[in-house]
Amino acid sequence: MLVVAAVVAVLCPTVLLYGWFEAGWLRRRILDVEVPGLPSDLEGVRIAHLSDFHLGPPSRGRVATERAVAWVEERRPDIVCITGDLLSHPRGEKLFRSLLRRLGHPYVVLGNHDVAVTRDPFSRRAELDDLREAVLLRDEVASFELRGANVSIGGVDPVSFQQRTARPEGLAAPAADLRILLCHFPDVVRLLPPGAFHLILAGHLHAGQIVIPYPGGKVTLAHPRARLVEGVHRLPAGTLHVSPGLGTTLVPFRFFARPEVTELVLTQAVD
Repeated sequence: MLVVAAVVAVLCPTVLLYGWFEAGWLRRRILDVEVPGLPSDLEGVRIAHLSDFHLGPPSRGRVATERAVAWVEERRPDIVCITGDLLSHPRGEKLFRSLLRRLGHPYVVLGNHDVAVTRDPFSRRAELDDLREAVLLRDEVASFELRGANVSIGGVDPVSFQQRTARPEGLAAPAADLRILLCHFPDVVRLLPPGAFHLILAGHLHAGQIVIPYPGGKVTLAHPRARLVEGVHRLPAGTLHVSPGLGTTLVPFRFFARPEVTELVLTQAVD
């Protein structure tokens, strides 16, 4: 019994120390993403996807976020998108705004933490209605020209989404050559008709954050019922990318769910 107690006494601090370390162990990933219907002019367009900063509370997620922003700044992608849960406490706002300025006016949607809808007792709402450093989309659409093609980016507001009044299909611009939807919640795909968007970007799930792997699968303790917790998924509504995110919530640890910043390189789908 004493031996078991001694082993536990050694392992517990070691496990917690590793979880703290992993929370700042950033993965920088470049993914080729096949997009059905992508115009040839937009072949090779690069989109940086960041999510879930959760700035404010003590966490090595801040380290991951700062390193992710530095990497995006260095790579200079064509489009930068951020899919919510930007702050978990107002004290992170100054840093958040300084990071936004380095990203060249990115396209942003809010997450549930940003509007104080969370079970995290350490989270406090910060007022982010005025994001002059970014294009904040709250059930709105932004359109612009890229390589001579028309690009449309729609953003779903977390309040309307959680109140089930959101109409994300109405954010699709039929005439656009590339239609992108930003929503904090991956479940938005359930509300979309087939072919609504070329690309759908989401976050929220932190790749499970606390993950227990086993042969042939894994248990994601943060969101045990979620199926699409990270990565690229080709679905009827469009190609979905779920970001593992950069920060942490509830506890400042990650286990087998490293923070990630992703560059998506769009390619034409070969059917």
